[in-house]
Amino acid sequence: MTMFVPPKNTSVEMWDGSRTGVLGAVEIFGADEAIESTRFNSKIKEIVKNYKDIYIDLPAKTNILSSDSIYKSTSRAYVKPLSRIIQELRLIKSDSEIALMKVAGQITGKAFIETIKFTNLGFTEHDLYAKVDFECRIRGAQYLAYVPVVAGGINALTLHYVRNDMPLQNGDLVLVDAGSEYHGYASDITRTWPINGKFSPAQRDLYEVVLNANRQCIKLCTEKKNISLNKIHEKSVQFIKEGLSSLGFDLVEGDVDRVLYPHHVGHYLGLDVHDTHDLERSRILKSGMVITIEPGVYIPPNDAYPKHFHGMGIRIEDDVLVGETDPYVLSSIAPKEIVDIEYCMEN
Repeated sequence: MTMFVPPKNTSVEMWDGSRTGVLGAVEIFGADEAIESTRFNSKIKEIVKNYKDIYIDLPAKTNILSSDSIYKSTSRAYVKPLSRIIQELRLIKSDSEIALMKVAGQITGKAFIETIKFTNLGFTEHDLYAKVDFECRIRGAQYLAYVPVVAGGINALTLHYVRNDMPLQNGDLVLVDAGSEYHGYASDITRTWPINGKFSPAQRDLYEVVLNANRQCIKLCTEKKNISLNKIHEKSVQFIKEGLSSLGFDLVEGDVDRVLYPHHVGHYLGLDVHDTHDLERSRILKSGMVITIEPGVYIPPNDAYPKHFHGMGIRIEDDVLVGETDPYVLSSIAPKEIVDIEYCMEN
C-alpha cells in the first residue's frame, strides 16, 4: 500500500495541529510506502504504468491532486470506478464494526433517556437540542452524526425540520431525530413523546399505530425472511393503512404513501448516516447489515382527516443489525413504549 500524505510543516502545524507525515503513515497506518502528496502527479505515473486495472474515485480536480495524472499515464479503458466496490465492503459489518455501532446506539439511547426526563413546560426545542448533544458527548461520542430534528407540535410535519428554536407547547408532542458518531460510526434514532409527560387519548392511539408498524417491520429484519428494505417499506405502508383505518381515517389511494407517510421505512447505516447510498434498497437483507426502521405518520390540518389528530407528527426509528434468524436492535435502550416514556418523564 502506497500512501500520499501532506508533508510535515512546522508553521502550518502550529495553527492546525500535528500532521502524520511520511514516517507516521508507515508507523501508524502500516503503509508499505509513504510519499509526500506534493509529489503525487509525478510519482503516480511511475506506479500506474505497471498495472492494467486502475480503480479511482478522485474528483477531476483537488487542491493538489489531479485524476488527469492517472488518465494520462494509462489507457482510460483500464480506469474503473472504486466507489461501488468500497460501498459493497461497507455494507456487511465486521465484528469490530458491530461492536462500535452497539456503543453508538447505547450512547444515543442513554442520551434520549436523559432528554426525555429533562423535557418540561417552558422549554424550547433548542433546549432539547442542547441536552441531547451534551448527553451524547459526555458519554463518549465525538459529536452528533448530523444536525438533529427537534420538532415540537406541528413542526414535526416538516420531515427535515432543523430550525430547532421554537417554544414547546403544553399538550403537544415533540419529535426528536438524533444520532451520535462514535469512532466514525453513526447511530440514527427517533423518538416522539408528550411535552407535558402524558399522552392524550388521541396521541396514544396514533402513536400505537406507528409503534405497531415499527415492531412488525423490525421482526422482518433477518436473512431468513429473504426480504429487502423496499419490501419492508411496502409492508410498513400496509401496517400504517390498517392502523389509520381502525382509527376512523377514510383513506383514498395515495393518502398514506404520498401524504401521511411520505418517506421510506429505512436506509443502510454505518460510517455515514445514509450509508452506501449507491446500493439499492431492493437487495435482499443479509446478516451483518445495519439498517434503520423508521415508520412515521404526519397528519396535516386537513378536513379529509379526523380533526383530533391534526398537527400530530410521530416517527419511531430504531437501528437494527440484521441477523440470520433474529434481528438485534442497537437502539433498544431508548424508550419507545408509552408506559416507559411516561415513567421516564415522571421520574
